[in-house]
Amino acid sequence: MNRRHFFQTAGIATTGAVLLPGQHPVIAAAPAADAFSFVLLGDLHFDKLAHHDMAWLEKHKAGDLSQIKNYSRITAEIMPRLFATVRETIADLNKSPETRAAFTLHVGDFVEGLCGNETLAAKQNREAIQFVESTKLGVPFLFTKGNHDVTGDGAVDAFKHVFHPFLTAQARRLAPGFGELKSARYTVEHGGALFCFFDAYDSESLPWLEAVLAKRTARHCFVVIHPPVVPYGARATWHLFSSAKQAAQREKLLDLLGRNHAFVLGGHIHKFNTLARATPRGGRFVQLAVSSVVNAADTQAKDLLSGVPDYTGDQIKVEPKHSPDTEQERRAVYEVERPFVKSFAYADLPGYAVVTVDGAQVRVKMFSGCSRDVWRTVDLSRELAG
Repeated sequence: MNRRHFFQTAGIATTGAVLLPGQHPVIAAAPAADAFSFVLLGDLHFDKLAHHDMAWLEKHKAGDLSQIKNYSRITAEIMPRLFATVRETIADLNKSPETRAAFTLHVGDFVEGLCGNETLAAKQNREAIQFVESTKLGVPFLFTKGNHDVTGDGAVDAFKHVFHPFLTAQARRLAPGFGELKSARYTVEHGGALFCFFDAYDSESLPWLEAVLAKRTARHCFVVIHPPVVPYGARATWHLFSSAKQAAQREKLLDLLGRNHAFVLGGHIHKFNTLARATPRGGRFVQLAVSSVVNAADTQAKDLLSGVPDYTGDQIKVEPKHSPDTEQERRAVYEVERPFVKSFAYADLPGYAVVTVDGAQVRVKMFSGCSRDVWRTVDLSRELAG
C-alpha cells in the first residue's frame, strides 16, 4: 500500500484548501511519495488584432504595433501546434506513474495586453482562456502574472474579473475546497513540493512570500515569478528589484530564496536560462527561465553560452542593438552578480519544458519550438547542491 492509498483508506484527506491571512488561497496536500511532472511554458502573448483599440495604440504605444502583428500571427499559426505538442507530451507522461503530469504551469504574459480599454482587455483574456480550454490538455492550467497581462487601460481590472475566477476553477481541479482567489498571489502544494505564485507587480508580494515560506513544510520549494531574479543575457536591468532604491527588497528576496533552496521559474526575457546563485548567508537557489514565443515551429538554438566563465558583461553581445547607450550600466550589473553565480547556461531558444519531481531529484527536459525531441536535460537538484 502506497502512502496516498493509506491516507485514502484511513479516510484522511490528501488535498484541501486553507486561507492564509489576507484571504490568499493555498492548496494544502498530504506529502505524497509519488513522483510527478508538469509542463512549463514561458511567455505566450496570446493576441489578435481585433483585441486592440487602434486609436489608443497609435496614441500611447505606436511602436508596439509591429510586435502585436507578430504575436497575432503566432497565435493563429504556431500556438495551436505548440499546444497540440504539449497535449501529446502530457499523454506520454501519463503512461508512467513516475512521470504523471499534474498540471501545466505558465510563467506569465499569457496575453499581449495593450488593448486600450477594459472591454477589449476582458475579451482578449476570455479568448485566451477559450483557446486553452479548446486544446483539452487534460490537466489544470496555472500561471503567474506577467507585465503584459496588466498593461494598458483596463487591463488590471480585466485580469481580476476574468483570470481570478479562471485560476480559482483550475485550482479546484486539484483541491475542490480551494477558496476564491482574491489576488494573483497563491500557493499550490503537490507531491511534497510547494509552488509559490509571486505577483511581481504587487508591493505586498515580498512580505507575503516571507510569511508563506515561514510556514513551509514541503520538501521542495518552487517560486513562479515572471521577471528574472538573477539577470542574464543582454537585458541586465530587467530583473526584479533592479533599482538602487530597491536594494533592501532584493537582498531580502535573495535571502528567502537561498534559505529555502528554491527553484525559481520565470520568463520575461524570452530566452532559455539556467543558473545557480549563492547568497551571502550561505543559501543557494536555482533559476530556470523559458520562452514559448515560437516564431517558427521548427527552430534551432543560437547564441549559446555555457559555464560560469560566460557569466560576464559580454553577455550583452547576444543582443547588440538592445539599448547601446546603457552598455556600461548593464556590464556593471554583471560585475556585482558574477561572484555569486555558480553555474550558468543561456540560449536563444523558444519552446517548452517538462519538469519532473522524483524524491530528492528535480530535473528538466527542454524542447525546442514545437518539437518532441529533447534539446537538453538539466538536473536542477544537482545544480542546487553544487
